[in-house]
Amino acid sequence: MKISGIGTRRAAAAAAVALTAVTGVVAVGSGDANAGRLPNGHTKAVGIDGQVVNISRSNESSRVMPSMAANGAGRAAAVSGVYKATLSKGAGIMTVGYLIGCQVNLGSLSTSLGGTISLTGATLSGGLSLPLAPGQVVFAKSDAMKITKGKATIMIDSLAINVESCGGQASARSLVQVTAAEGYDAKDKVLSGNSGYVQANLYGRPFSLG
Repeated sequence: MKISGIGTRRAAAAAAVALTAVTGVVAVGSGDANAGRLPNGHTKAVGIDGQVVNISRSNESSRVMPSMAANGAGRAAAVSGVYKATLSKGAGIMTVGYLIGCQVNLGSLSTSLGGTISLTGATLSGGLSLPLAPGQVVFAKSDAMKITKGKATIMIDSLAINVESCGGQASARSLVQVTAAEGYDAKDKVLSGNSGYVQANLYGRPFSLG
């Protein structure tokens, strides 16, 4: 599994248990011919001061694979994709993550992540151990990447998502989040007031984990 950023920095992350490297499970590459291709996507947000934020998703794919839990209750898939953000001015931060749910219709999730769904925080670069019960959702995301000089790219290659204790159908969908503004300090998350504050989300199509 590889998670890397191009432009401002490069990073690699290895997550444990629920999000674990493919090595030792099933060798799956981003170019695997059997991987299910997911549609490309794009969204555009314009701030009150004319700042334009574009987010795009390409080469996203998923492939169901055997779960690490050999008890029939585990669900797993390997995912890949390329995610880009561009800003017309200013600076910001970008994260890429996955909404992962057990027996939940992820297609109904929009910019409002509240309601009756249990949303638990996690990170792709941490040591995540989170069995999901029916009706639960976890949002696991990358560390924030600073967007400078107007561009940022995050590539995910063969990230294995492993859900334990679900006992039913599990699914996931990607979610790219961008926050930007003029006078925005991406490191300290401080807005100086030089412009309006822009937030944009790009949701991927839900895919099955088995």
